[in-house]
Amino acid sequence: MTVPPGPTASRGAFVVFEGGDGVGKSTQVDLLVRRLEAAGHEVVRTFEPGATRLGALLRGVLLHSDAGDVGARTEALLYAADKAEHLHEVVRPALARGAVVVCDRYVDSMVAYQGAGRVLDPVEVEGIARWATEDLRPDLTVLLDLAPEEGLRGLTDPDRLESAGLDLHARARAFFLALAERDPGRYLVLPARRSREVLAETVAVRVDALLSADADRLPR
Repeated sequence: MTVPPGPTASRGAFVVFEGGDGVGKSTQVDLLVRRLEAAGHEVVRTFEPGATRLGALLRGVLLHSDAGDVGARTEALLYAADKAEHLHEVVRPALARGAVVVCDRYVDSMVAYQGAGRVLDPVEVEGIARWATEDLRPDLTVLLDLAPEEGLRGLTDPDRLESAGLDLHARARAFFLALAERDPGRYLVLPARRSREVLAETVAVRVDALLSADADRLPR
């Protein structure tokens, strides 16, 4: 994490849920947020794209508008703008005051979908995303893995990206897994079709360990 605590500040934590559409991220975010709040933590639940006023406008253009055939590079830049504003307005202030930020999607989604999915250079797309977010990386990324045909099957009103075709979603899934393999210490990869209770408990154990380690590193 690139937001250091002050000499007497508490240390925030940044937890992100990633994965394909229909894998159950929202359910697991709900369960983790409730557990952390019950334990007395300040928790900021957030998401991308669309968690800020500007982000809501961009989300409408990206997912629900009649903008037509938005170019792949244009799409990537709009997602990067959403991330930059989200970090500025929501994530960094929360971390600076010691909150636990739980976010539904972050940089990995942009690299997987707008990079590998749209067949742009993932290295270039990741560079844009890291610049937009000042290279702020999650303390933990929970990747819920599922074959895209299974996840998409349950969607009743697919948006523009969800309707982009199975090949795109298959490329995105493969790249999510490649990102996790590249930095395994920051990832928890779980089969999305395990029971939600088992998934939630596994996530909670990992997050509890993360928060305990952070507390141990604080100045006394």
